[in-house]
Amino acid sequence: MAFSRRRHHHYSRRRWLIPAISAAFGFLLIFIFFLSILAPSPNGNRLFHLPRRRSSGDNDADNEIEDSQSHVPIKAGSGGVSDRDIWSSRNSKFFYGCSNASNEFLKAQDITHPNRYLSIVTSGGLNQQRTGITDAVVAARILNATLVVPKLDKSSYWKDSSGFSDIFDVDWFIKYLAKDVSIVKELPLRRGQIWSPYRMRVPRKCTDRCYINRVLPVLNKKHAVQITKFDYRLANKLDTDLQKLRCRVNYHSLKFADPILRMGEKLVQRMRMRSSHFIALHLRFEPDMLAFSGCYYGGGDKERRELGKIRKKWKTLHDSDPDKARRHGRCPLTPEEVGLMLRSLGYGEDVHIYVASGEIYGGEETLTPLKALFPNFHTKDTLATKDELEPFSAFSSRMAALDFIVCDESDVFVTNNHGNMAKILAGRRRYFGHKPTIRPNGRKLYRLFLNRNYMTEKEFVYRVGKYQRGFMGEPKEVGPSWGVFHENPSSCICEKVDNATVEISHSTSRLETSPKVTSNDYDTDISENPELDMLLSD
Repeated sequence: MAFSRRRHHHYSRRRWLIPAISAAFGFLLIFIFFLSILAPSPNGNRLFHLPRRRSSGDNDADNEIEDSQSHVPIKAGSGGVSDRDIWSSRNSKFFYGCSNASNEFLKAQDITHPNRYLSIVTSGGLNQQRTGITDAVVAARILNATLVVPKLDKSSYWKDSSGFSDIFDVDWFIKYLAKDVSIVKELPLRRGQIWSPYRMRVPRKCTDRCYINRVLPVLNKKHAVQITKFDYRLANKLDTDLQKLRCRVNYHSLKFADPILRMGEKLVQRMRMRSSHFIALHLRFEPDMLAFSGCYYGGGDKERRELGKIRKKWKTLHDSDPDKARRHGRCPLTPEEVGLMLRSLGYGEDVHIYVASGEIYGGEETLTPLKALFPNFHTKDTLATKDELEPFSAFSSRMAALDFIVCDESDVFVTNNHGNMAKILAGRRRYFGHKPTIRPNGRKLYRLFLNRNYMTEKEFVYRVGKYQRGFMGEPKEVGPSWGVFHENPSSCICEKVDNATVEISHSTSRLETSPKVTSNDYDTDISENPELDMLLSD
């Protein structure tokens, strides 16, 4: 009987527990249901959001635009750069260009030998030729020779028949440099006949001692020497007076010819009529640039075949690793990526943008995402009529000169590559007041764009601002391999310190000179994320 009562007791307790457990389970289901409603969308949670691996080069324009717009900062300046003036460089008022010669730099008439003539033939496009012209003047000074007005390259990839006087004001060039170097337009006749100079080459980055050892003995014997393929044939490091001469040539003596200057000024005025501030973007997303860099943007066999065919024009190029090039920041950003970077840096959709570029690879389909981000999109062709551009359109160097003028006059210049125009304009803008020049940190931004679906929009904006610190064109902000002198003419930059003026020497390390990130620079609501840092690390 006792056993029977115990069994009944346990049975009664189990009957009581069953409804209790059922009720608890029901409450748990209701709690989970309400929690799912109140919880944030998985789209804002990196743990549930797979990274977007589709390349920007995919041929799905509609999806690209929709995807881009979903990540565009809604409010300009809402991210990590809201506390800075997006149209000016910090502390730029304390720096200015200074390139006057010292008292020890003798006048040209006192050192030039009467029977020494140096002639050079430049190589490449407009800005590569510009570096050659600048260095030719300095080389003539080193050799105490008279310089013959440089001959421009007419046979390379660009196939532009323009001569020096078609692009630059040759009389101003000769007159401005008269105290530094003797310059003539043509070699004089020799015994009544045209004088053919002795042709030779010099190594790249040849020092002043190199010119004296290699060229001067030939010049003393032949009296007229022509150096061919003259691009980057002079060392970056020279004594201060020679560096300052470089600055006088590049920033003062090379004035564009009047027709180019007038048309360039018209384009600038038309941009100013539309907005008080504007950005100029050197997009550099032409087929030749992509082919030369060996980069790949997801266009499949068609892209590899088209760019591979162009790449064969450069016989000395080695086989490339496209993924490695992108990882190391050696590839231009896509137009969409440039737009996302600028929006994250605080430039709203109302900002007017001038795009300096030739034929874009992929055409309108490639540009559509950028135009969606910045509807106020302008080029030479949208600002000027076909008749206005007709005198220039058949000449690549003259068209490049028009872009150069607008980029130089812009409030903010964005360079999307490491090319000659980017280097020269960056240096020029430093010299004339440190106007903002934004250089994408391609190494960091590549991984950020690749994995941006792991993070919220706010975090993406914050990280763009963080990664761009040190790449915004601020004074003393330089990197060890950034075009060296042409991009960072430190010998020609003076600094005002306590009402005094001193010449400065820029550090070769960006890490030593760039201000540290503080809470005043970025949104304090964004905390560092070790997991994401590991994902985005090199």
